[in-house]
Amino acid sequence: MSSTTTAPPSAARPPVTAAHGNRRSLQRHERTAGYLLVAPFFLIFLAMIVAPLAYSGYLSLFREQLLGGNAFVGLENYVDAVRDSAFVEGLLRVGRFFLLQVPLMLAAALLFALVLDSGRLRLKRFVRLSIFVPYAVPSVIAAIMWGYLYGPDFGPFTQLADALGLPPPRFLSDQWMLPSIANIVTWTFVGYNMIILYAALRSVPADLYEAARLDGAGEVRIAWSIKVPAIRPALLLTLIFSVIGSFQLFNEPKLMYNLAPNVIGTSYTPNLYAFNLAFVNQEINYAAAIAFVLGFVVMVVSYVVQLSSQRRERRP
Repeated sequence: MSSTTTAPPSAARPPVTAAHGNRRSLQRHERTAGYLLVAPFFLIFLAMIVAPLAYSGYLSLFREQLLGGNAFVGLENYVDAVRDSAFVEGLLRVGRFFLLQVPLMLAAALLFALVLDSGRLRLKRFVRLSIFVPYAVPSVIAAIMWGYLYGPDFGPFTQLADALGLPPPRFLSDQWMLPSIANIVTWTFVGYNMIILYAALRSVPADLYEAARLDGAGEVRIAWSIKVPAIRPALLLTLIFSVIGSFQLFNEPKLMYNLAPNVIGTSYTPNLYAFNLAFVNQEINYAAAIAFVLGFVVMVVSYVVQLSSQRRERRP
């Protein structure tokens, strides 16, 4: 009598269908296409940003000496930069510029944005475009134009003062140079910041305004209690941009130097100082160290501004 044994059934495996294989192939092609699409950006970013920064950092660790040529000095250039009175004075000057110019500029931009968003302004598009147009003017052209207006010999303000029998205004004097440059930057960037704030205001739900009006709130109270808190992230963004722009001030003092060289000097701002060190004095290594110290200061100030704003938001 024979007995038959049956083998246990093997675990059933799902068959690999053609649709499953096509899906995996499609996903692989999508990943490849994504890498190819972002590759040009990364190549340009590496070539134009990362590589120059790395090379500048490398140069900042060396110093050109009379004996021995280009010698490795480690962090000595950075120590000299921190102790450099001209660099420190330039930093303090742009710090004063930031405290003077940025609050006025952002206050004007916020006011214009609130007025445009109120819906009670006639010719709103024309007014919005008129405020934004100065930003479309290159900063070099703006500095040249205002330099002509400030001119002590041929400017229209001087001609008006002569016609009235008054002394000419001293816009390019040591006391008024910083406010004069602040006026140029404010004129240029009020419209840019206004557009950012106005776009943020347009994204706020209109139901909040209607509810506030039903509770008896006026337009000023709505603007202060609802609109301004609602666009606080946009205000922080414009403030961070203003911090970076203030410490990178270059075009305006560089062009004003031709009109008032005794007032501006070669180290009026840190960027101007680094430029003259690199391209006039040929101190490329020290200029690279100055640039990195300036970048570190901008990073610290931006972080402090952002941290202080977050702490205010967390307060009850």
